[in-house]
Parts: sequence; structure tokens; C-alpha cells
Amino acid sequence: MAKITDKNQGGGNRTKTVIIRGFPSVIFCTAGLSIDEQESTRFILLSPEINQEKIREAIRERIKRSADSDLYRYSLETHPKRIQLKNRIKAIRQEEIPEIIIKDEKKIEQMFFERVKIFKPRHQRDIGRVISLIKVFALLNLWFREREGSSVIVSEDDINEGFKLYDGISESQEMNLPPYVYDLYKRVILPAYQDNNPDGIDIGTRGVTRQELLKKHYEVFGRYIPLWQLRQEIIPMLETAGLIIQEPDKNNKRAYLIYPTAQLTISKDKQYSEVDGGVI
Repeated sequence: MAKITDKNQGGGNRTKTVIIRGFPSVIFCTAGLSIDEQESTRFILLSPEINQEKIREAIRERIKRSADSDLYRYSLETHPKRIQLKNRIKAIRQEEIPEIIIKDEKKIEQMFFERVKIFKPRHQRDIGRVISLIKVFALLNLWFREREGSSVIVSEDDINEGFKLYDGISESQEMNLPPYVYDLYKRVILPAYQDNNPDGIDIGTRGVTRQELLKKHYEVFGRYIPLWQLRQEIIPMLETAGLIIQEPDKNNKRAYLIYPTAQLTISKDKQYSEVDGGVI
């Protein structure tokens, strides 16, 4: 049982008493990039992939659905893996698991503290998300886990998989950034800055103009980003996260140049880099 605040027909707020059954999930979707700070610390921020392979597959699916909607719907409903997932979810619900127990809380504490160097208030919520992911893995595999009465006991594999999943998004979450914006920083802003400073970043550094970022974005993603979105949404978010600063152009006082603040992390030697390895 919990108290929530909801809008009434008159536009005011009213308090409701609600009963939450099971394990609730809240999903908030938006096409905008402007995120309230309370939302960014209370939700897991995710962004849809926009790579070529995903877009290609989406086009294929759209063609299939438009060509014969009944056949497409039938193929979707009879897909073996989809049926298997639905049956598994139904079976989990029928088990009526009252509690998921973590016996090795010290391991979670150790793994989380290894990943956090400076503690922030948001980490109190972040650890809650990690624990939720760990419990999800245990719940999905409840038939292969130890039991204590009707409750399920989390295994070491569940803990490792939970952290592995969260590690994929934790860097952008730490900065209150959607993964798309943080990916744009790594794949557009940093390379554009390196292009302007091929001889190194210590002497005669030159910032990046907004027009250069638009051009680089097109080279990387194959499409132009609206200037207003770059100026009003993306750049302010990166500034708030402390990843970039803007300074007036000495040759044009009306223009601003963008500089990455973490210049010391930009390495021109990529012998230790790998795909998705996080090394710039």
C-alpha cells in the first residue's frame, strides 16, 4: 500500500491510496533531450540505437508489416522465442514468489564500491537499481536457484550479471546523460577536437565550432542534427555534466568555441583501445 499524487479533473493535485501488487515497472518515454534532474536520478536513462544495422532491420520489418498485416501478426504471435518468453513470464507469475533474498550482500557492497570513487547522493538510488537488476536475473531463473520456503535466493551469477548489465550504462547515468548524448560526445565532439589539434593538445589548442560539430555528426551518423537542438539541448547538458566548456572565439566575438574539459583523457595512442572498450 502506498500514497501517490495524481491530477484531478480541475487540474489540481489529489492524494490517492493505492495497492501495488507484484513487481512494478515505470517507463517514461520522451522525444526531447531536456530532462529534469529529478527524473534523471530516479530513472534509468536509455536511448534507442541508431546504427545502420538496426535501421535496416526496422525498414525490413516495416515492409513485411505493410505487405500483409495479418501474416505479419501471425508470424509474430507464433514466433517460438516469443512464445517461450510469454510462457516463462506466466510461469513466474504462477509461482507467486513473495521475496528474493540476497545472502551475499558483502559481494554487492564490494563490487559497487570498486566502481565508485567519489560518493554522491544519487548513488543511494543507483545501488537500488543494481539490486533490482540482480533480483530480476534471479527471478527469471527461479527454477535453477536455491529456495528458502517460497522465496528465491540470489546466486553469485545473478550478482555478476546484474553488474555486467549496469556497467554498460553506468558511465552515462553517472553524468545524468542519455546514452545517445554521451555517445555523441565520444564519437563527435572528441574526434572533432582531435581533428583541429592533430599535433597534440598541449600547445596551441583550437576549439570546435558548432558548424564543425554539425559536419562531424553527419560524417558519423549520416544525418544532420538541428542546430537548435545542438545549441539548446545537447551542449547545455554536456556543460552541466562538466564534459565541455564554451569560450568566445578571439577572431569572432559572436561565436563560441567548444573545448572538452577532460583533455588529459584524450590519447592519440590507441594500442589499448577496443570496440566499446571505453578508451578514447
